[in-house]
Amino acid sequence: MELKRTPLFECCEKSGGRFVDFHGWYLPVQFEGIISEHLHVRSHAGIFDCSHMGEFLIHGQDKMAHFSYLTCGDFTSLPVGKCRYTALLNRDSSILDDCVGIKLNEETLFVITNAGPLEQVSSLLCDSSVQAEDITQQLVKIDIQGPKSLDVLLDSNFNPQIKGLKYWTGGTFEYKGEKIIITRAGYTGELGYELYLPISIGPDIWDKLLSHPEVKPCGLGARDTLRTEMGYPLNGQDILPGSTPLMASMDRFIDWEHDFVGKDLLLQQKDRGDYRILTGIKTNTRQAPRRNQKLMFQDHEIGEVTSGTYGPSVGVGVGLAMLDKRVANPGTVLQVAERSLQIEVSSIPIYQNGTARKKVS
Repeated sequence: MELKRTPLFECCEKSGGRFVDFHGWYLPVQFEGIISEHLHVRSHAGIFDCSHMGEFLIHGQDKMAHFSYLTCGDFTSLPVGKCRYTALLNRDSSILDDCVGIKLNEETLFVITNAGPLEQVSSLLCDSSVQAEDITQQLVKIDIQGPKSLDVLLDSNFNPQIKGLKYWTGGTFEYKGEKIIITRAGYTGELGYELYLPISIGPDIWDKLLSHPEVKPCGLGARDTLRTEMGYPLNGQDILPGSTPLMASMDRFIDWEHDFVGKDLLLQQKDRGDYRILTGIKTNTRQAPRRNQKLMFQDHEIGEVTSGTYGPSVGVGVGLAMLDKRVANPGTVLQVAERSLQIEVSSIPIYQNGTARKKVS
């Protein structure tokens, strides 16, 4: 099967991107280098082509209510301009996809989903009582992340009203006569903005942002190391088929007061408490934990690594693991099976100096 290319493929290729297959998409894994891109986002600003992700519009409060029933979060009460992280659920309470919704106005919800399960998600949202509008093919998504990201956007003639966006909010703006959506959000732990743009202006905005002296293009590699230092899960890797919101440590995103698909089963799992949970881990060396490594505690297998990498900002190996609840406490020391590497359970975020929530003016 031929790999799909985003509308920004030529822009990324021109910038020296090295490409890989990511869920059927031909996407840049790096440009200058993963570590240099990672550190540049932590100190300046980087841009990412995230146009492989899915976007949907849900029109009308009744349709929002139907959407809410499919997730563990209630979107009927979400204030206009606010974003909410949630999980689309299967009937057995397992996660189909983790996603984000933003209330653009009282009658419109904008939903962003992942690339892996996009076909299933589109079928669910568009062919059900939600009757969502799939606008994935109409948009380019550029994430600009880093402590200098707001300065870059203002220097690039974006609406100065974006200065008023607080963490995890967004809205509709205009850019040279075109309507665009901007959210103050991201996957890196730094101050950042996600830009949803008509395809017609996407490449021009990419080039405009890239011309700024504070900006470097960044690939999937740096996106992965940045999100792992923050303990953000990756769908299809940390959130696997069969994982529930409780197993994915999404407890705080579950609204138990509203009715949703699989709620009774999820309550039963909560009451039993017999499930593993997604937990932060780190090493005390530069050696990184690796995906699928079995983890031991007192000669018993108690879980496995789901994500692992070297964390350039913290100088040690970092990752996520699915662990028995009884050992999932920060400071617990584990052993990698058949290796001398020690793993320590860590609180999340592992990197704690991110600028995502900082006040801007």
